[in-house]
Amino acid sequence: MSDDSDVRALYDAGERVHDVFGALLESHRGRLERMIALRMDRRLQGRIDASDVLQETTVDALRRLPAYLDNPRMPFLLWLRFLTRQKLIELHRRHLGVQARDPRREVSLTARPSVQASSVMLAAHLVGHFTSPSNAVIRAEMRATLEGALEVMDPIDREIIALRHFEQLTLSQAAKELEIAHTAACNRYVRAIRRLKKILDETAG
Repeated sequence: MSDDSDVRALYDAGERVHDVFGALLESHRGRLERMIALRMDRRLQGRIDASDVLQETTVDALRRLPAYLDNPRMPFLLWLRFLTRQKLIELHRRHLGVQARDPRREVSLTARPSVQASSVMLAAHLVGHFTSPSNAVIRAEMRATLEGALEVMDPIDREIIALRHFEQLTLSQAAKELEIAHTAACNRYVRAIRRLKKILDETAG
């Protein structure tokens, strides 16, 4: 059984399991909404939003919850993230059909079906997180430079940055999500952040 505290809370809930599930979902809502924002195709903006995705995910998660608790092979948050990603894929196909694949988005990181992180949104977030220039021109230049750097970065390094700084997963959770060793995730994260901060410093300087 997973040693995840969320899983233990669900096991201890008894007949209140749905109430506990709802409270845990709310505690993770921010991370899941950031994941959706990062990975939703721009063509769907205005047609569906994060609350639509999470509402459908909640229905699916409640249906699958007994089977998950019988064998919780991943932490509860990563399970919710998996279901949310699958629902987002389904909504892309439902609304975009054969046009669901946008050539402007990064290639998939894994063999499993996925929705890719947007380098545009990730670059915008990083510029705001690591810098505070008042000049709009400088900010725009940094953003464009970061977008280019992210697009040519090793896909796993780019994804670790997305998972850590946008979705706010821990490095341990990111390692499990990417199915790599924790040490490898730490090393990749440090290397990628140093590279991006160097780009920001050079652009600002």
